[in-house]
Amino acid sequence: MEDLHDDDLTPGVTVPALGLLEFSSVALGIRAGDAMVKRSPVRALIAGSVQPGKFLVLVDGDVASVEEAMTAGAEAGAPGLVDRLFLPDAHPQVGRAIVGARHTDDIETLGVVETRTTASAIRAADAGLKEAEVNLVELRLANGLGGRAFMLFSGAQADVEAAVERASSQVDSGILIQAVVIPNLHGEMADNLIAGTRFAAQLGQSEG
Repeated sequence: MEDLHDDDLTPGVTVPALGLLEFSSVALGIRAGDAMVKRSPVRALIAGSVQPGKFLVLVDGDVASVEEAMTAGAEAGAPGLVDRLFLPDAHPQVGRAIVGARHTDDIETLGVVETRTTASAIRAADAGLKEAEVNLVELRLANGLGGRAFMLFSGAQADVEAAVERASSQVDSGILIQAVVIPNLHGEMADNLIAGTRFAAQLGQSEG
């Protein structure tokens, strides 16, 4: 979700609730986002298009306001609603990762969970972080992935295994693409992932 930014968005740090609606239609997504902020005084609204022609609307604020906004958006955006997310107490690392923060310490064991939707990935990442003592190396959402998403967990093997298992359990079978745990990740592979997960960026090129 690299083209969505807002300096006020810090879910999990000072904000008790985070909500996201994912639409297959740009027009319906825009209508939904408008309905959400008209219905409820959310603290922040971030809305924009992502690949492949989807539209995301992300809000944060107090629990009641976000819940009310989500209801309004789902009603206004039907039947284009693809997926939805409501986190009344998002983990701080999730909030930071959504707006591009990455954890760049050494990787001992790596866990990867890959999904077909943005909402499911955020839900899974939050669940994994709350399950075990792991770090979220990166949370890649939609753009550059054809609308897919994935998360990278790092930590001790037992913790990463627990986080991946918990994260995967939050994703429907038709939405989950793959989940793997890689113990003793090779240093060269770790260096690549810490530098970034975009192949073109590793070559110093633009993905366009």
